[in-house]
Amino acid sequence: MYSASSRDLAARARVTDSHTVVDLCGGTGTTAEAILALAPPDADVVSLDSAPAMQRIGRRTLSDPRLSWVTARAEELAEHAPAGGVDAVVCNSAIWKTDVPAVFTAVRRVLRPGGRFVFNVGGGFAGVTHPDARARPARPTLGTLIEQIAARENGTRPTPKRDTPQLPLAAVTSHLTTAGLTLVETDVTAQYTTVAERRAWLSISVFARPEHGFSYEQKMSMLSEAVAQTEPDDVTVTSRLVVVAELPETS
Repeated sequence: MYSASSRDLAARARVTDSHTVVDLCGGTGTTAEAILALAPPDADVVSLDSAPAMQRIGRRTLSDPRLSWVTARAEELAEHAPAGGVDAVVCNSAIWKTDVPAVFTAVRRVLRPGGRFVFNVGGGFAGVTHPDARARPARPTLGTLIEQIAARENGTRPTPKRDTPQLPLAAVTSHLTTAGLTLVETDVTAQYTTVAERRAWLSISVFARPEHGFSYEQKMSMLSEAVAQTEPDDVTVTSRLVVVAELPETS
């Protein structure tokens, strides 16, 4: 699932014509790997993430000499970017976990004129749903099941859904404009994932649910209970808002 979205973002960032690319919130380097597959032989790719444990895994599995690792928060990008700026910044499935205005400003500071900033936002956070997701039979998602289990454990009702999405396109556009970046295109994509794949995703601590109030061990126990109520090969549709922005040539 993550590899597919990484390849999609790398292609939209036009990294085949880039000499310096940043994989923002890069984790273990899956998106960096997708970038390296398209980037020129003399390109430099920087994977920046605040989790050294994830980067240690990436260092063991990726040995491309074009790749370097920086341990820092996304908001600190401008302090660690290569001198002279970068041609593209790619961020896969993480932007809503950051201080979005601060990150957009940092990206603006490091991009060269004409450089691209490509990222995606989870459908629930962006308030978008791909048509394929609407067409499938309604079944409780793992996230919904976990919320129900958590509510039972606490003796409370499940957390109601947000009345408004956390990071809709209107907010994204506003933040980009304030930072001095131009929106180029958007797209709503669909990924088809099995329950087993979703379980793996929700096992990553930063994505584990519920977001607050429980230890990681408790979250994993609830995840296991939720999975037991499904079939491993059940397929769900994950919607994402994909955003392509750039720094105007005249900036």
